[in-house]
Amino acid sequence: MIFGLGAPLVALVGTNIGAGQKQRALRIALIGGAIAFAVSETLGLIAAFWPQAWLALFSPDPGVIETGSAYLRIVGPTYGFFGLGMALYFASQGAARLLWPLLTGFLRVIVAIGGGWLALRLTGSLNWLFAALAFGLIVYGVALTAAIISGAWFGRERSINARGKL
Repeated sequence: MIFGLGAPLVALVGTNIGAGQKQRALRIALIGGAIAFAVSETLGLIAAFWPQAWLALFSPDPGVIETGSAYLRIVGPTYGFFGLGMALYFASQGAARLLWPLLTGFLRVIVAIGGGWLALRLTGSLNWLFAALAFGLIVYGVALTAAIISGAWFGRERSINARGKL
């Protein structure tokens, strides 16, 4: 779903930056990110509340349902942050500024792998592994949003004008 929102974000952000409308491009990206967050978060919450409905489509095995349900209950509520990050990744393509999306993507992987490894090593619990994965998604969405708002696209230029409005 976010890919369907991402393609127009590339075009809209790129067109507005090309036209010299940097603040408008930033506003479009943030609104697109908010929409992606809302859609992804809604789907993640639905999956978290009713995991069996989704998982039963793939396997009737009770172990799969149990483990998958634990995953969806822990990670599902953070899907919005992944949707936000992905939308801003697409918007960053339109801005021709991919350093921060790539760095925050790597950070997400490092948090998920490192935190997951540490969780398994210390507790042996899949729930803590899933928590590390969820935290990685939160880090991704928040870090990329913060980077873009703070001016990652426009260098030293401020992304927010003196009145604090986009």
